[in-house]
Amino acid sequence: MQTPPVTKYLPFPSVVLPNRQWPNRTLKEAPLWCSVDLRDGNQALAQPMSVEEKLEYFDLLVQIGFKEIEVGFPSASQIEFEFCRRLIEEKRIPDGVSIQVLCQCREDLITRSLEAVDNAKSVVFHLYNSTSPKQREYVFKATEADIISIAVHGVRFLKEKMQPLVKSGTQIKLEYSPESFTSTELPFALKICEAVTDAWEPTENNKIILNLPATVEYATPNVHADQIEWMCTHLTRRNLSIISLHTHNDRGTGVAATELALLAGADRVEGTLFGNGERTGNLDIVTVALNLYTHGIHPKLDFSDINHIRDVYERCTRLEVPPRQPYAGELVFTAFSGSHQDAIKKSWSQQKPGSAWDVLYIPIDPADIGRSYKAIIRINSQSGKGGVAYVLENDFGFTLPKLMHKEIGRLINDLADSRGTELTPELLFTTFEEEYLKRTSPISLQHFKASGSDSSVNAEAKITISGVSHELKGTGNGPIDAFVNALSTTTLPKFDVVSYSEHSLGTGAEARAVSYIQIRTGTRTLFGAGIDTNIELASIKAIISALNRLLASR
Repeated sequence: MQTPPVTKYLPFPSVVLPNRQWPNRTLKEAPLWCSVDLRDGNQALAQPMSVEEKLEYFDLLVQIGFKEIEVGFPSASQIEFEFCRRLIEEKRIPDGVSIQVLCQCREDLITRSLEAVDNAKSVVFHLYNSTSPKQREYVFKATEADIISIAVHGVRFLKEKMQPLVKSGTQIKLEYSPESFTSTELPFALKICEAVTDAWEPTENNKIILNLPATVEYATPNVHADQIEWMCTHLTRRNLSIISLHTHNDRGTGVAATELALLAGADRVEGTLFGNGERTGNLDIVTVALNLYTHGIHPKLDFSDINHIRDVYERCTRLEVPPRQPYAGELVFTAFSGSHQDAIKKSWSQQKPGSAWDVLYIPIDPADIGRSYKAIIRINSQSGKGGVAYVLENDFGFTLPKLMHKEIGRLINDLADSRGTELTPELLFTTFEEEYLKRTSPISLQHFKASGSDSSVNAEAKITISGVSHELKGTGNGPIDAFVNALSTTTLPKFDVVSYSEHSLGTGAEARAVSYIQIRTGTRTLFGAGIDTNIELASIKAIISALNRLLASR
């Protein structure tokens, strides 16, 4: 970092708004919501959703209650196009739900997008072009007039070419985004929005959506609110415009920026479940919606089974909701502290049926979203995976990989259910040790040696399988790869290594290393763990552990 004074970065300019009204307002109703999980969220995934996963996710969004769902960028991808067509042709879009498609202001892309939405009942056609001075200067080498011309031409072309769809019964609403709005000079943002509105000619029954995105979050939430209020007060046809928000989370204040911008006059919010999106993510709609709920405003979205929503999200996106994520995280209704547990218990006991919620440390009744309060200092059948992982780390020094938490959590919960009693930390550790660290049947390791260069390693190993000795050799790009290749010469199940992590146990010369390795065979994945003073051997033992667990389960 630069030493003081910091000259590398400049403060974001404030908005001249001497008569700002938003600080004195109170939210009284939910905004219009638009999910962009299937477009903005999906493009940010390391492995984008398959069509089947997108269909499942779309159904989830409908169940939650979204009336506008951005389903893709059909002119940019054949998969996106086919997904859009499948939704329409298989009649998967319920009445009252509009699909939204994103499109740049280009004739060929507009034409292709119209083909994608043919025969849909209700469409939000989302046109955009970049407007910020840096985009104009660095990317497009264009003047303000050039940028306005691009937007207006796109709208007029859309308006002309969509007429056959309109005549056939498709309702089309225009959404226009001056991309990077918050980095654009407000007078120019207003000018291009007015020009687009002139071209579209909105009516009371078909208003224009002016989406004002914080494509990158540069300013504090109050400045964002000032920008939105400035636009709301300067638009000549505010009554025919729906002001929409699309905040990102680069400064970690996307939720706050959205809430203040709603106070500033915005009508509509775009975002994703749990904030998935580029870089630090999009707005987390779950958080904003349930924040409203805790203030007595129904969000008109149904999160009464947040666990199911989280499960579908994690399965389809291959992301995991962090344990401290508001409302949905594994540990948000968990008290580790004894003093917190005592305060929660005492205030909860005073809660009267039908009275306003007033329980210490818990701002929402967990039952309202299908959750329950858990006090995890001791482990019993009600303890979550986070509590089990917490005890193993806090008491015994084992920092389990995140993906392993569910696996060990199920194991311990099954044990607690079978015993019907509280589990001591010692019993918890013994169970973990016997399940992962002490398995020597049917496979046991007698000897392992690796040699070679950084790029090519030769492994020699001696193992027993059900009492029969085998001497193995293999080559790979490292000791683990070489050992896996050596095992492939046996009759053991074929598998791939999915993930690997390790850390030290203790300090000093006698410190041991623990390795965790996740393997996949077919559609199944499971972990193994190994300990040794040699990190290489710890990894090999972890593979043996995983295989023994696999064979035992069969």
